[in-house]
Amino acid sequence: MNATAGRSRGVVARTYAARAIAIVAGIIVALIVLGILLAVLEANPDNVIVSFITDVARTLVGPFENLFTLKEAKAETAVNWGIAALVYLLIGQVVARVVAP
Repeated sequence: MNATAGRSRGVVARTYAARAIAIVAGIIVALIVLGILLAVLEANPDNVIVSFITDVARTLVGPFENLFTLKEAKAETAVNWGIAALVYLLIGQVVARVVAP
C-alpha cells in the first residue's frame, strides 16, 4: 500500500466519523426539542412514547436543570432545555469540524 492510499483512507474515516458525530448531536437535539414540545403542550405523561422521550430528554439536560428559575414551569422547561439543546448542537458541530479532514 502506498502513502496516498493510506492517507485517503484516513480522510474517508475522518469524514465518516465527523458525519456520525453530527448525526448523534442532531438526534440528541431532536430528542430534547421533542421533550420541550411534549412538556409545553402538556402531552399525556402516561403514554409510553411521551414517557420515553421525556425521560431521555430529562437525562440529557440534567446539568442544565434549574439553570434559570422562572415562575412558569413550562417556560422554565423550555428555556433550560432549549439552552441544553443549543449547547449540544454547538458542541456537536465543533467536534465534527475538528474531526473532519
